[in-house]
Amino acid sequence: MSRSYKTTGINLKGMPMGESDRLLTILTIEHGLIRAIAPGARKHKSRLGGRSGQFVVNDLLVVQGKKLDKVIQAETVQSFPQLATDLIRLTASQYLAELVLGQALSGQPQEALFTLFVEHLSRLEQAPTAGVLASLCQGIFHLLTLAGVAPEVRQCCVSQVAITPDLSQVGGQVGFSAGGIVRTDLLHQLPTTTRSRGPRTAPGRYAVKGSMRSVDGMETTLISAAELALLQRLGSSELISSQPQTASLTHAQATNPLWQRIERLLRHYVQHHFDRPIRSASLIDTCFALPVTPD
Repeated sequence: MSRSYKTTGINLKGMPMGESDRLLTILTIEHGLIRAIAPGARKHKSRLGGRSGQFVVNDLLVVQGKKLDKVIQAETVQSFPQLATDLIRLTASQYLAELVLGQALSGQPQEALFTLFVEHLSRLEQAPTAGVLASLCQGIFHLLTLAGVAPEVRQCCVSQVAITPDLSQVGGQVGFSAGGIVRTDLLHQLPTTTRSRGPRTAPGRYAVKGSMRSVDGMETTLISAAELALLQRLGSSELISSQPQTASLTHAQATNPLWQRIERLLRHYVQHHFDRPIRSASLIDTCFALPVTPD
């Protein structure tokens, strides 16, 4: 990397620094994750003011420093104004940003991660209010897939046999563990451990209802056929609506409580594999505890 360099990046987070500067954490296409000072960004009428906002994509000219780089020029390429005006969308976007921060690398290209994150911000901005949680779940799953740690949701982790959701079945159809889904009759073959780490024991963590065994420190839980059907759709490249397309799913099964269950399963899985809490998750719980009105 030369003394100064050009790059395209999206601001993941920012914090005040000094009297008028802002310290940015930026995911760039060419150089991965960088931390850079936006000098004077907090001054009135600063050219870097709006361009240093969260989730703004800029073409940047950056000067490399000994400890921190410095943004000396920024031209906005894309922004997501609807995210900042809607608490639910903003919280979901910050949730995905935490996952990106957990897997982004510094000093090497991150084009695939950059492109995927920007795509899902666009989806969150455009989704109807009732579809935000479904879009969030799909974004989580896609980021896990890119990181190479997505749960196996189509075949049993033990037998490697494909599992099709039986929507006529009442109660739990399969187990969901650290590796993905497991047939209930094979749960006893899962290795168990009493080990637990960091966020899985932190105050306020999500406790999965109906947990049965601990696999590599993550509790296994039973999930229903409806939940399995939604999990299997998350890997699709197409945008998932708030209403599952599976004809056999009833309207009641397609409501936010079911998507809340999926998000919490994925949250528990993410916190296990990344070994860090999702700080935005508590606000997600608050947002979706309130009635969601259609657009």
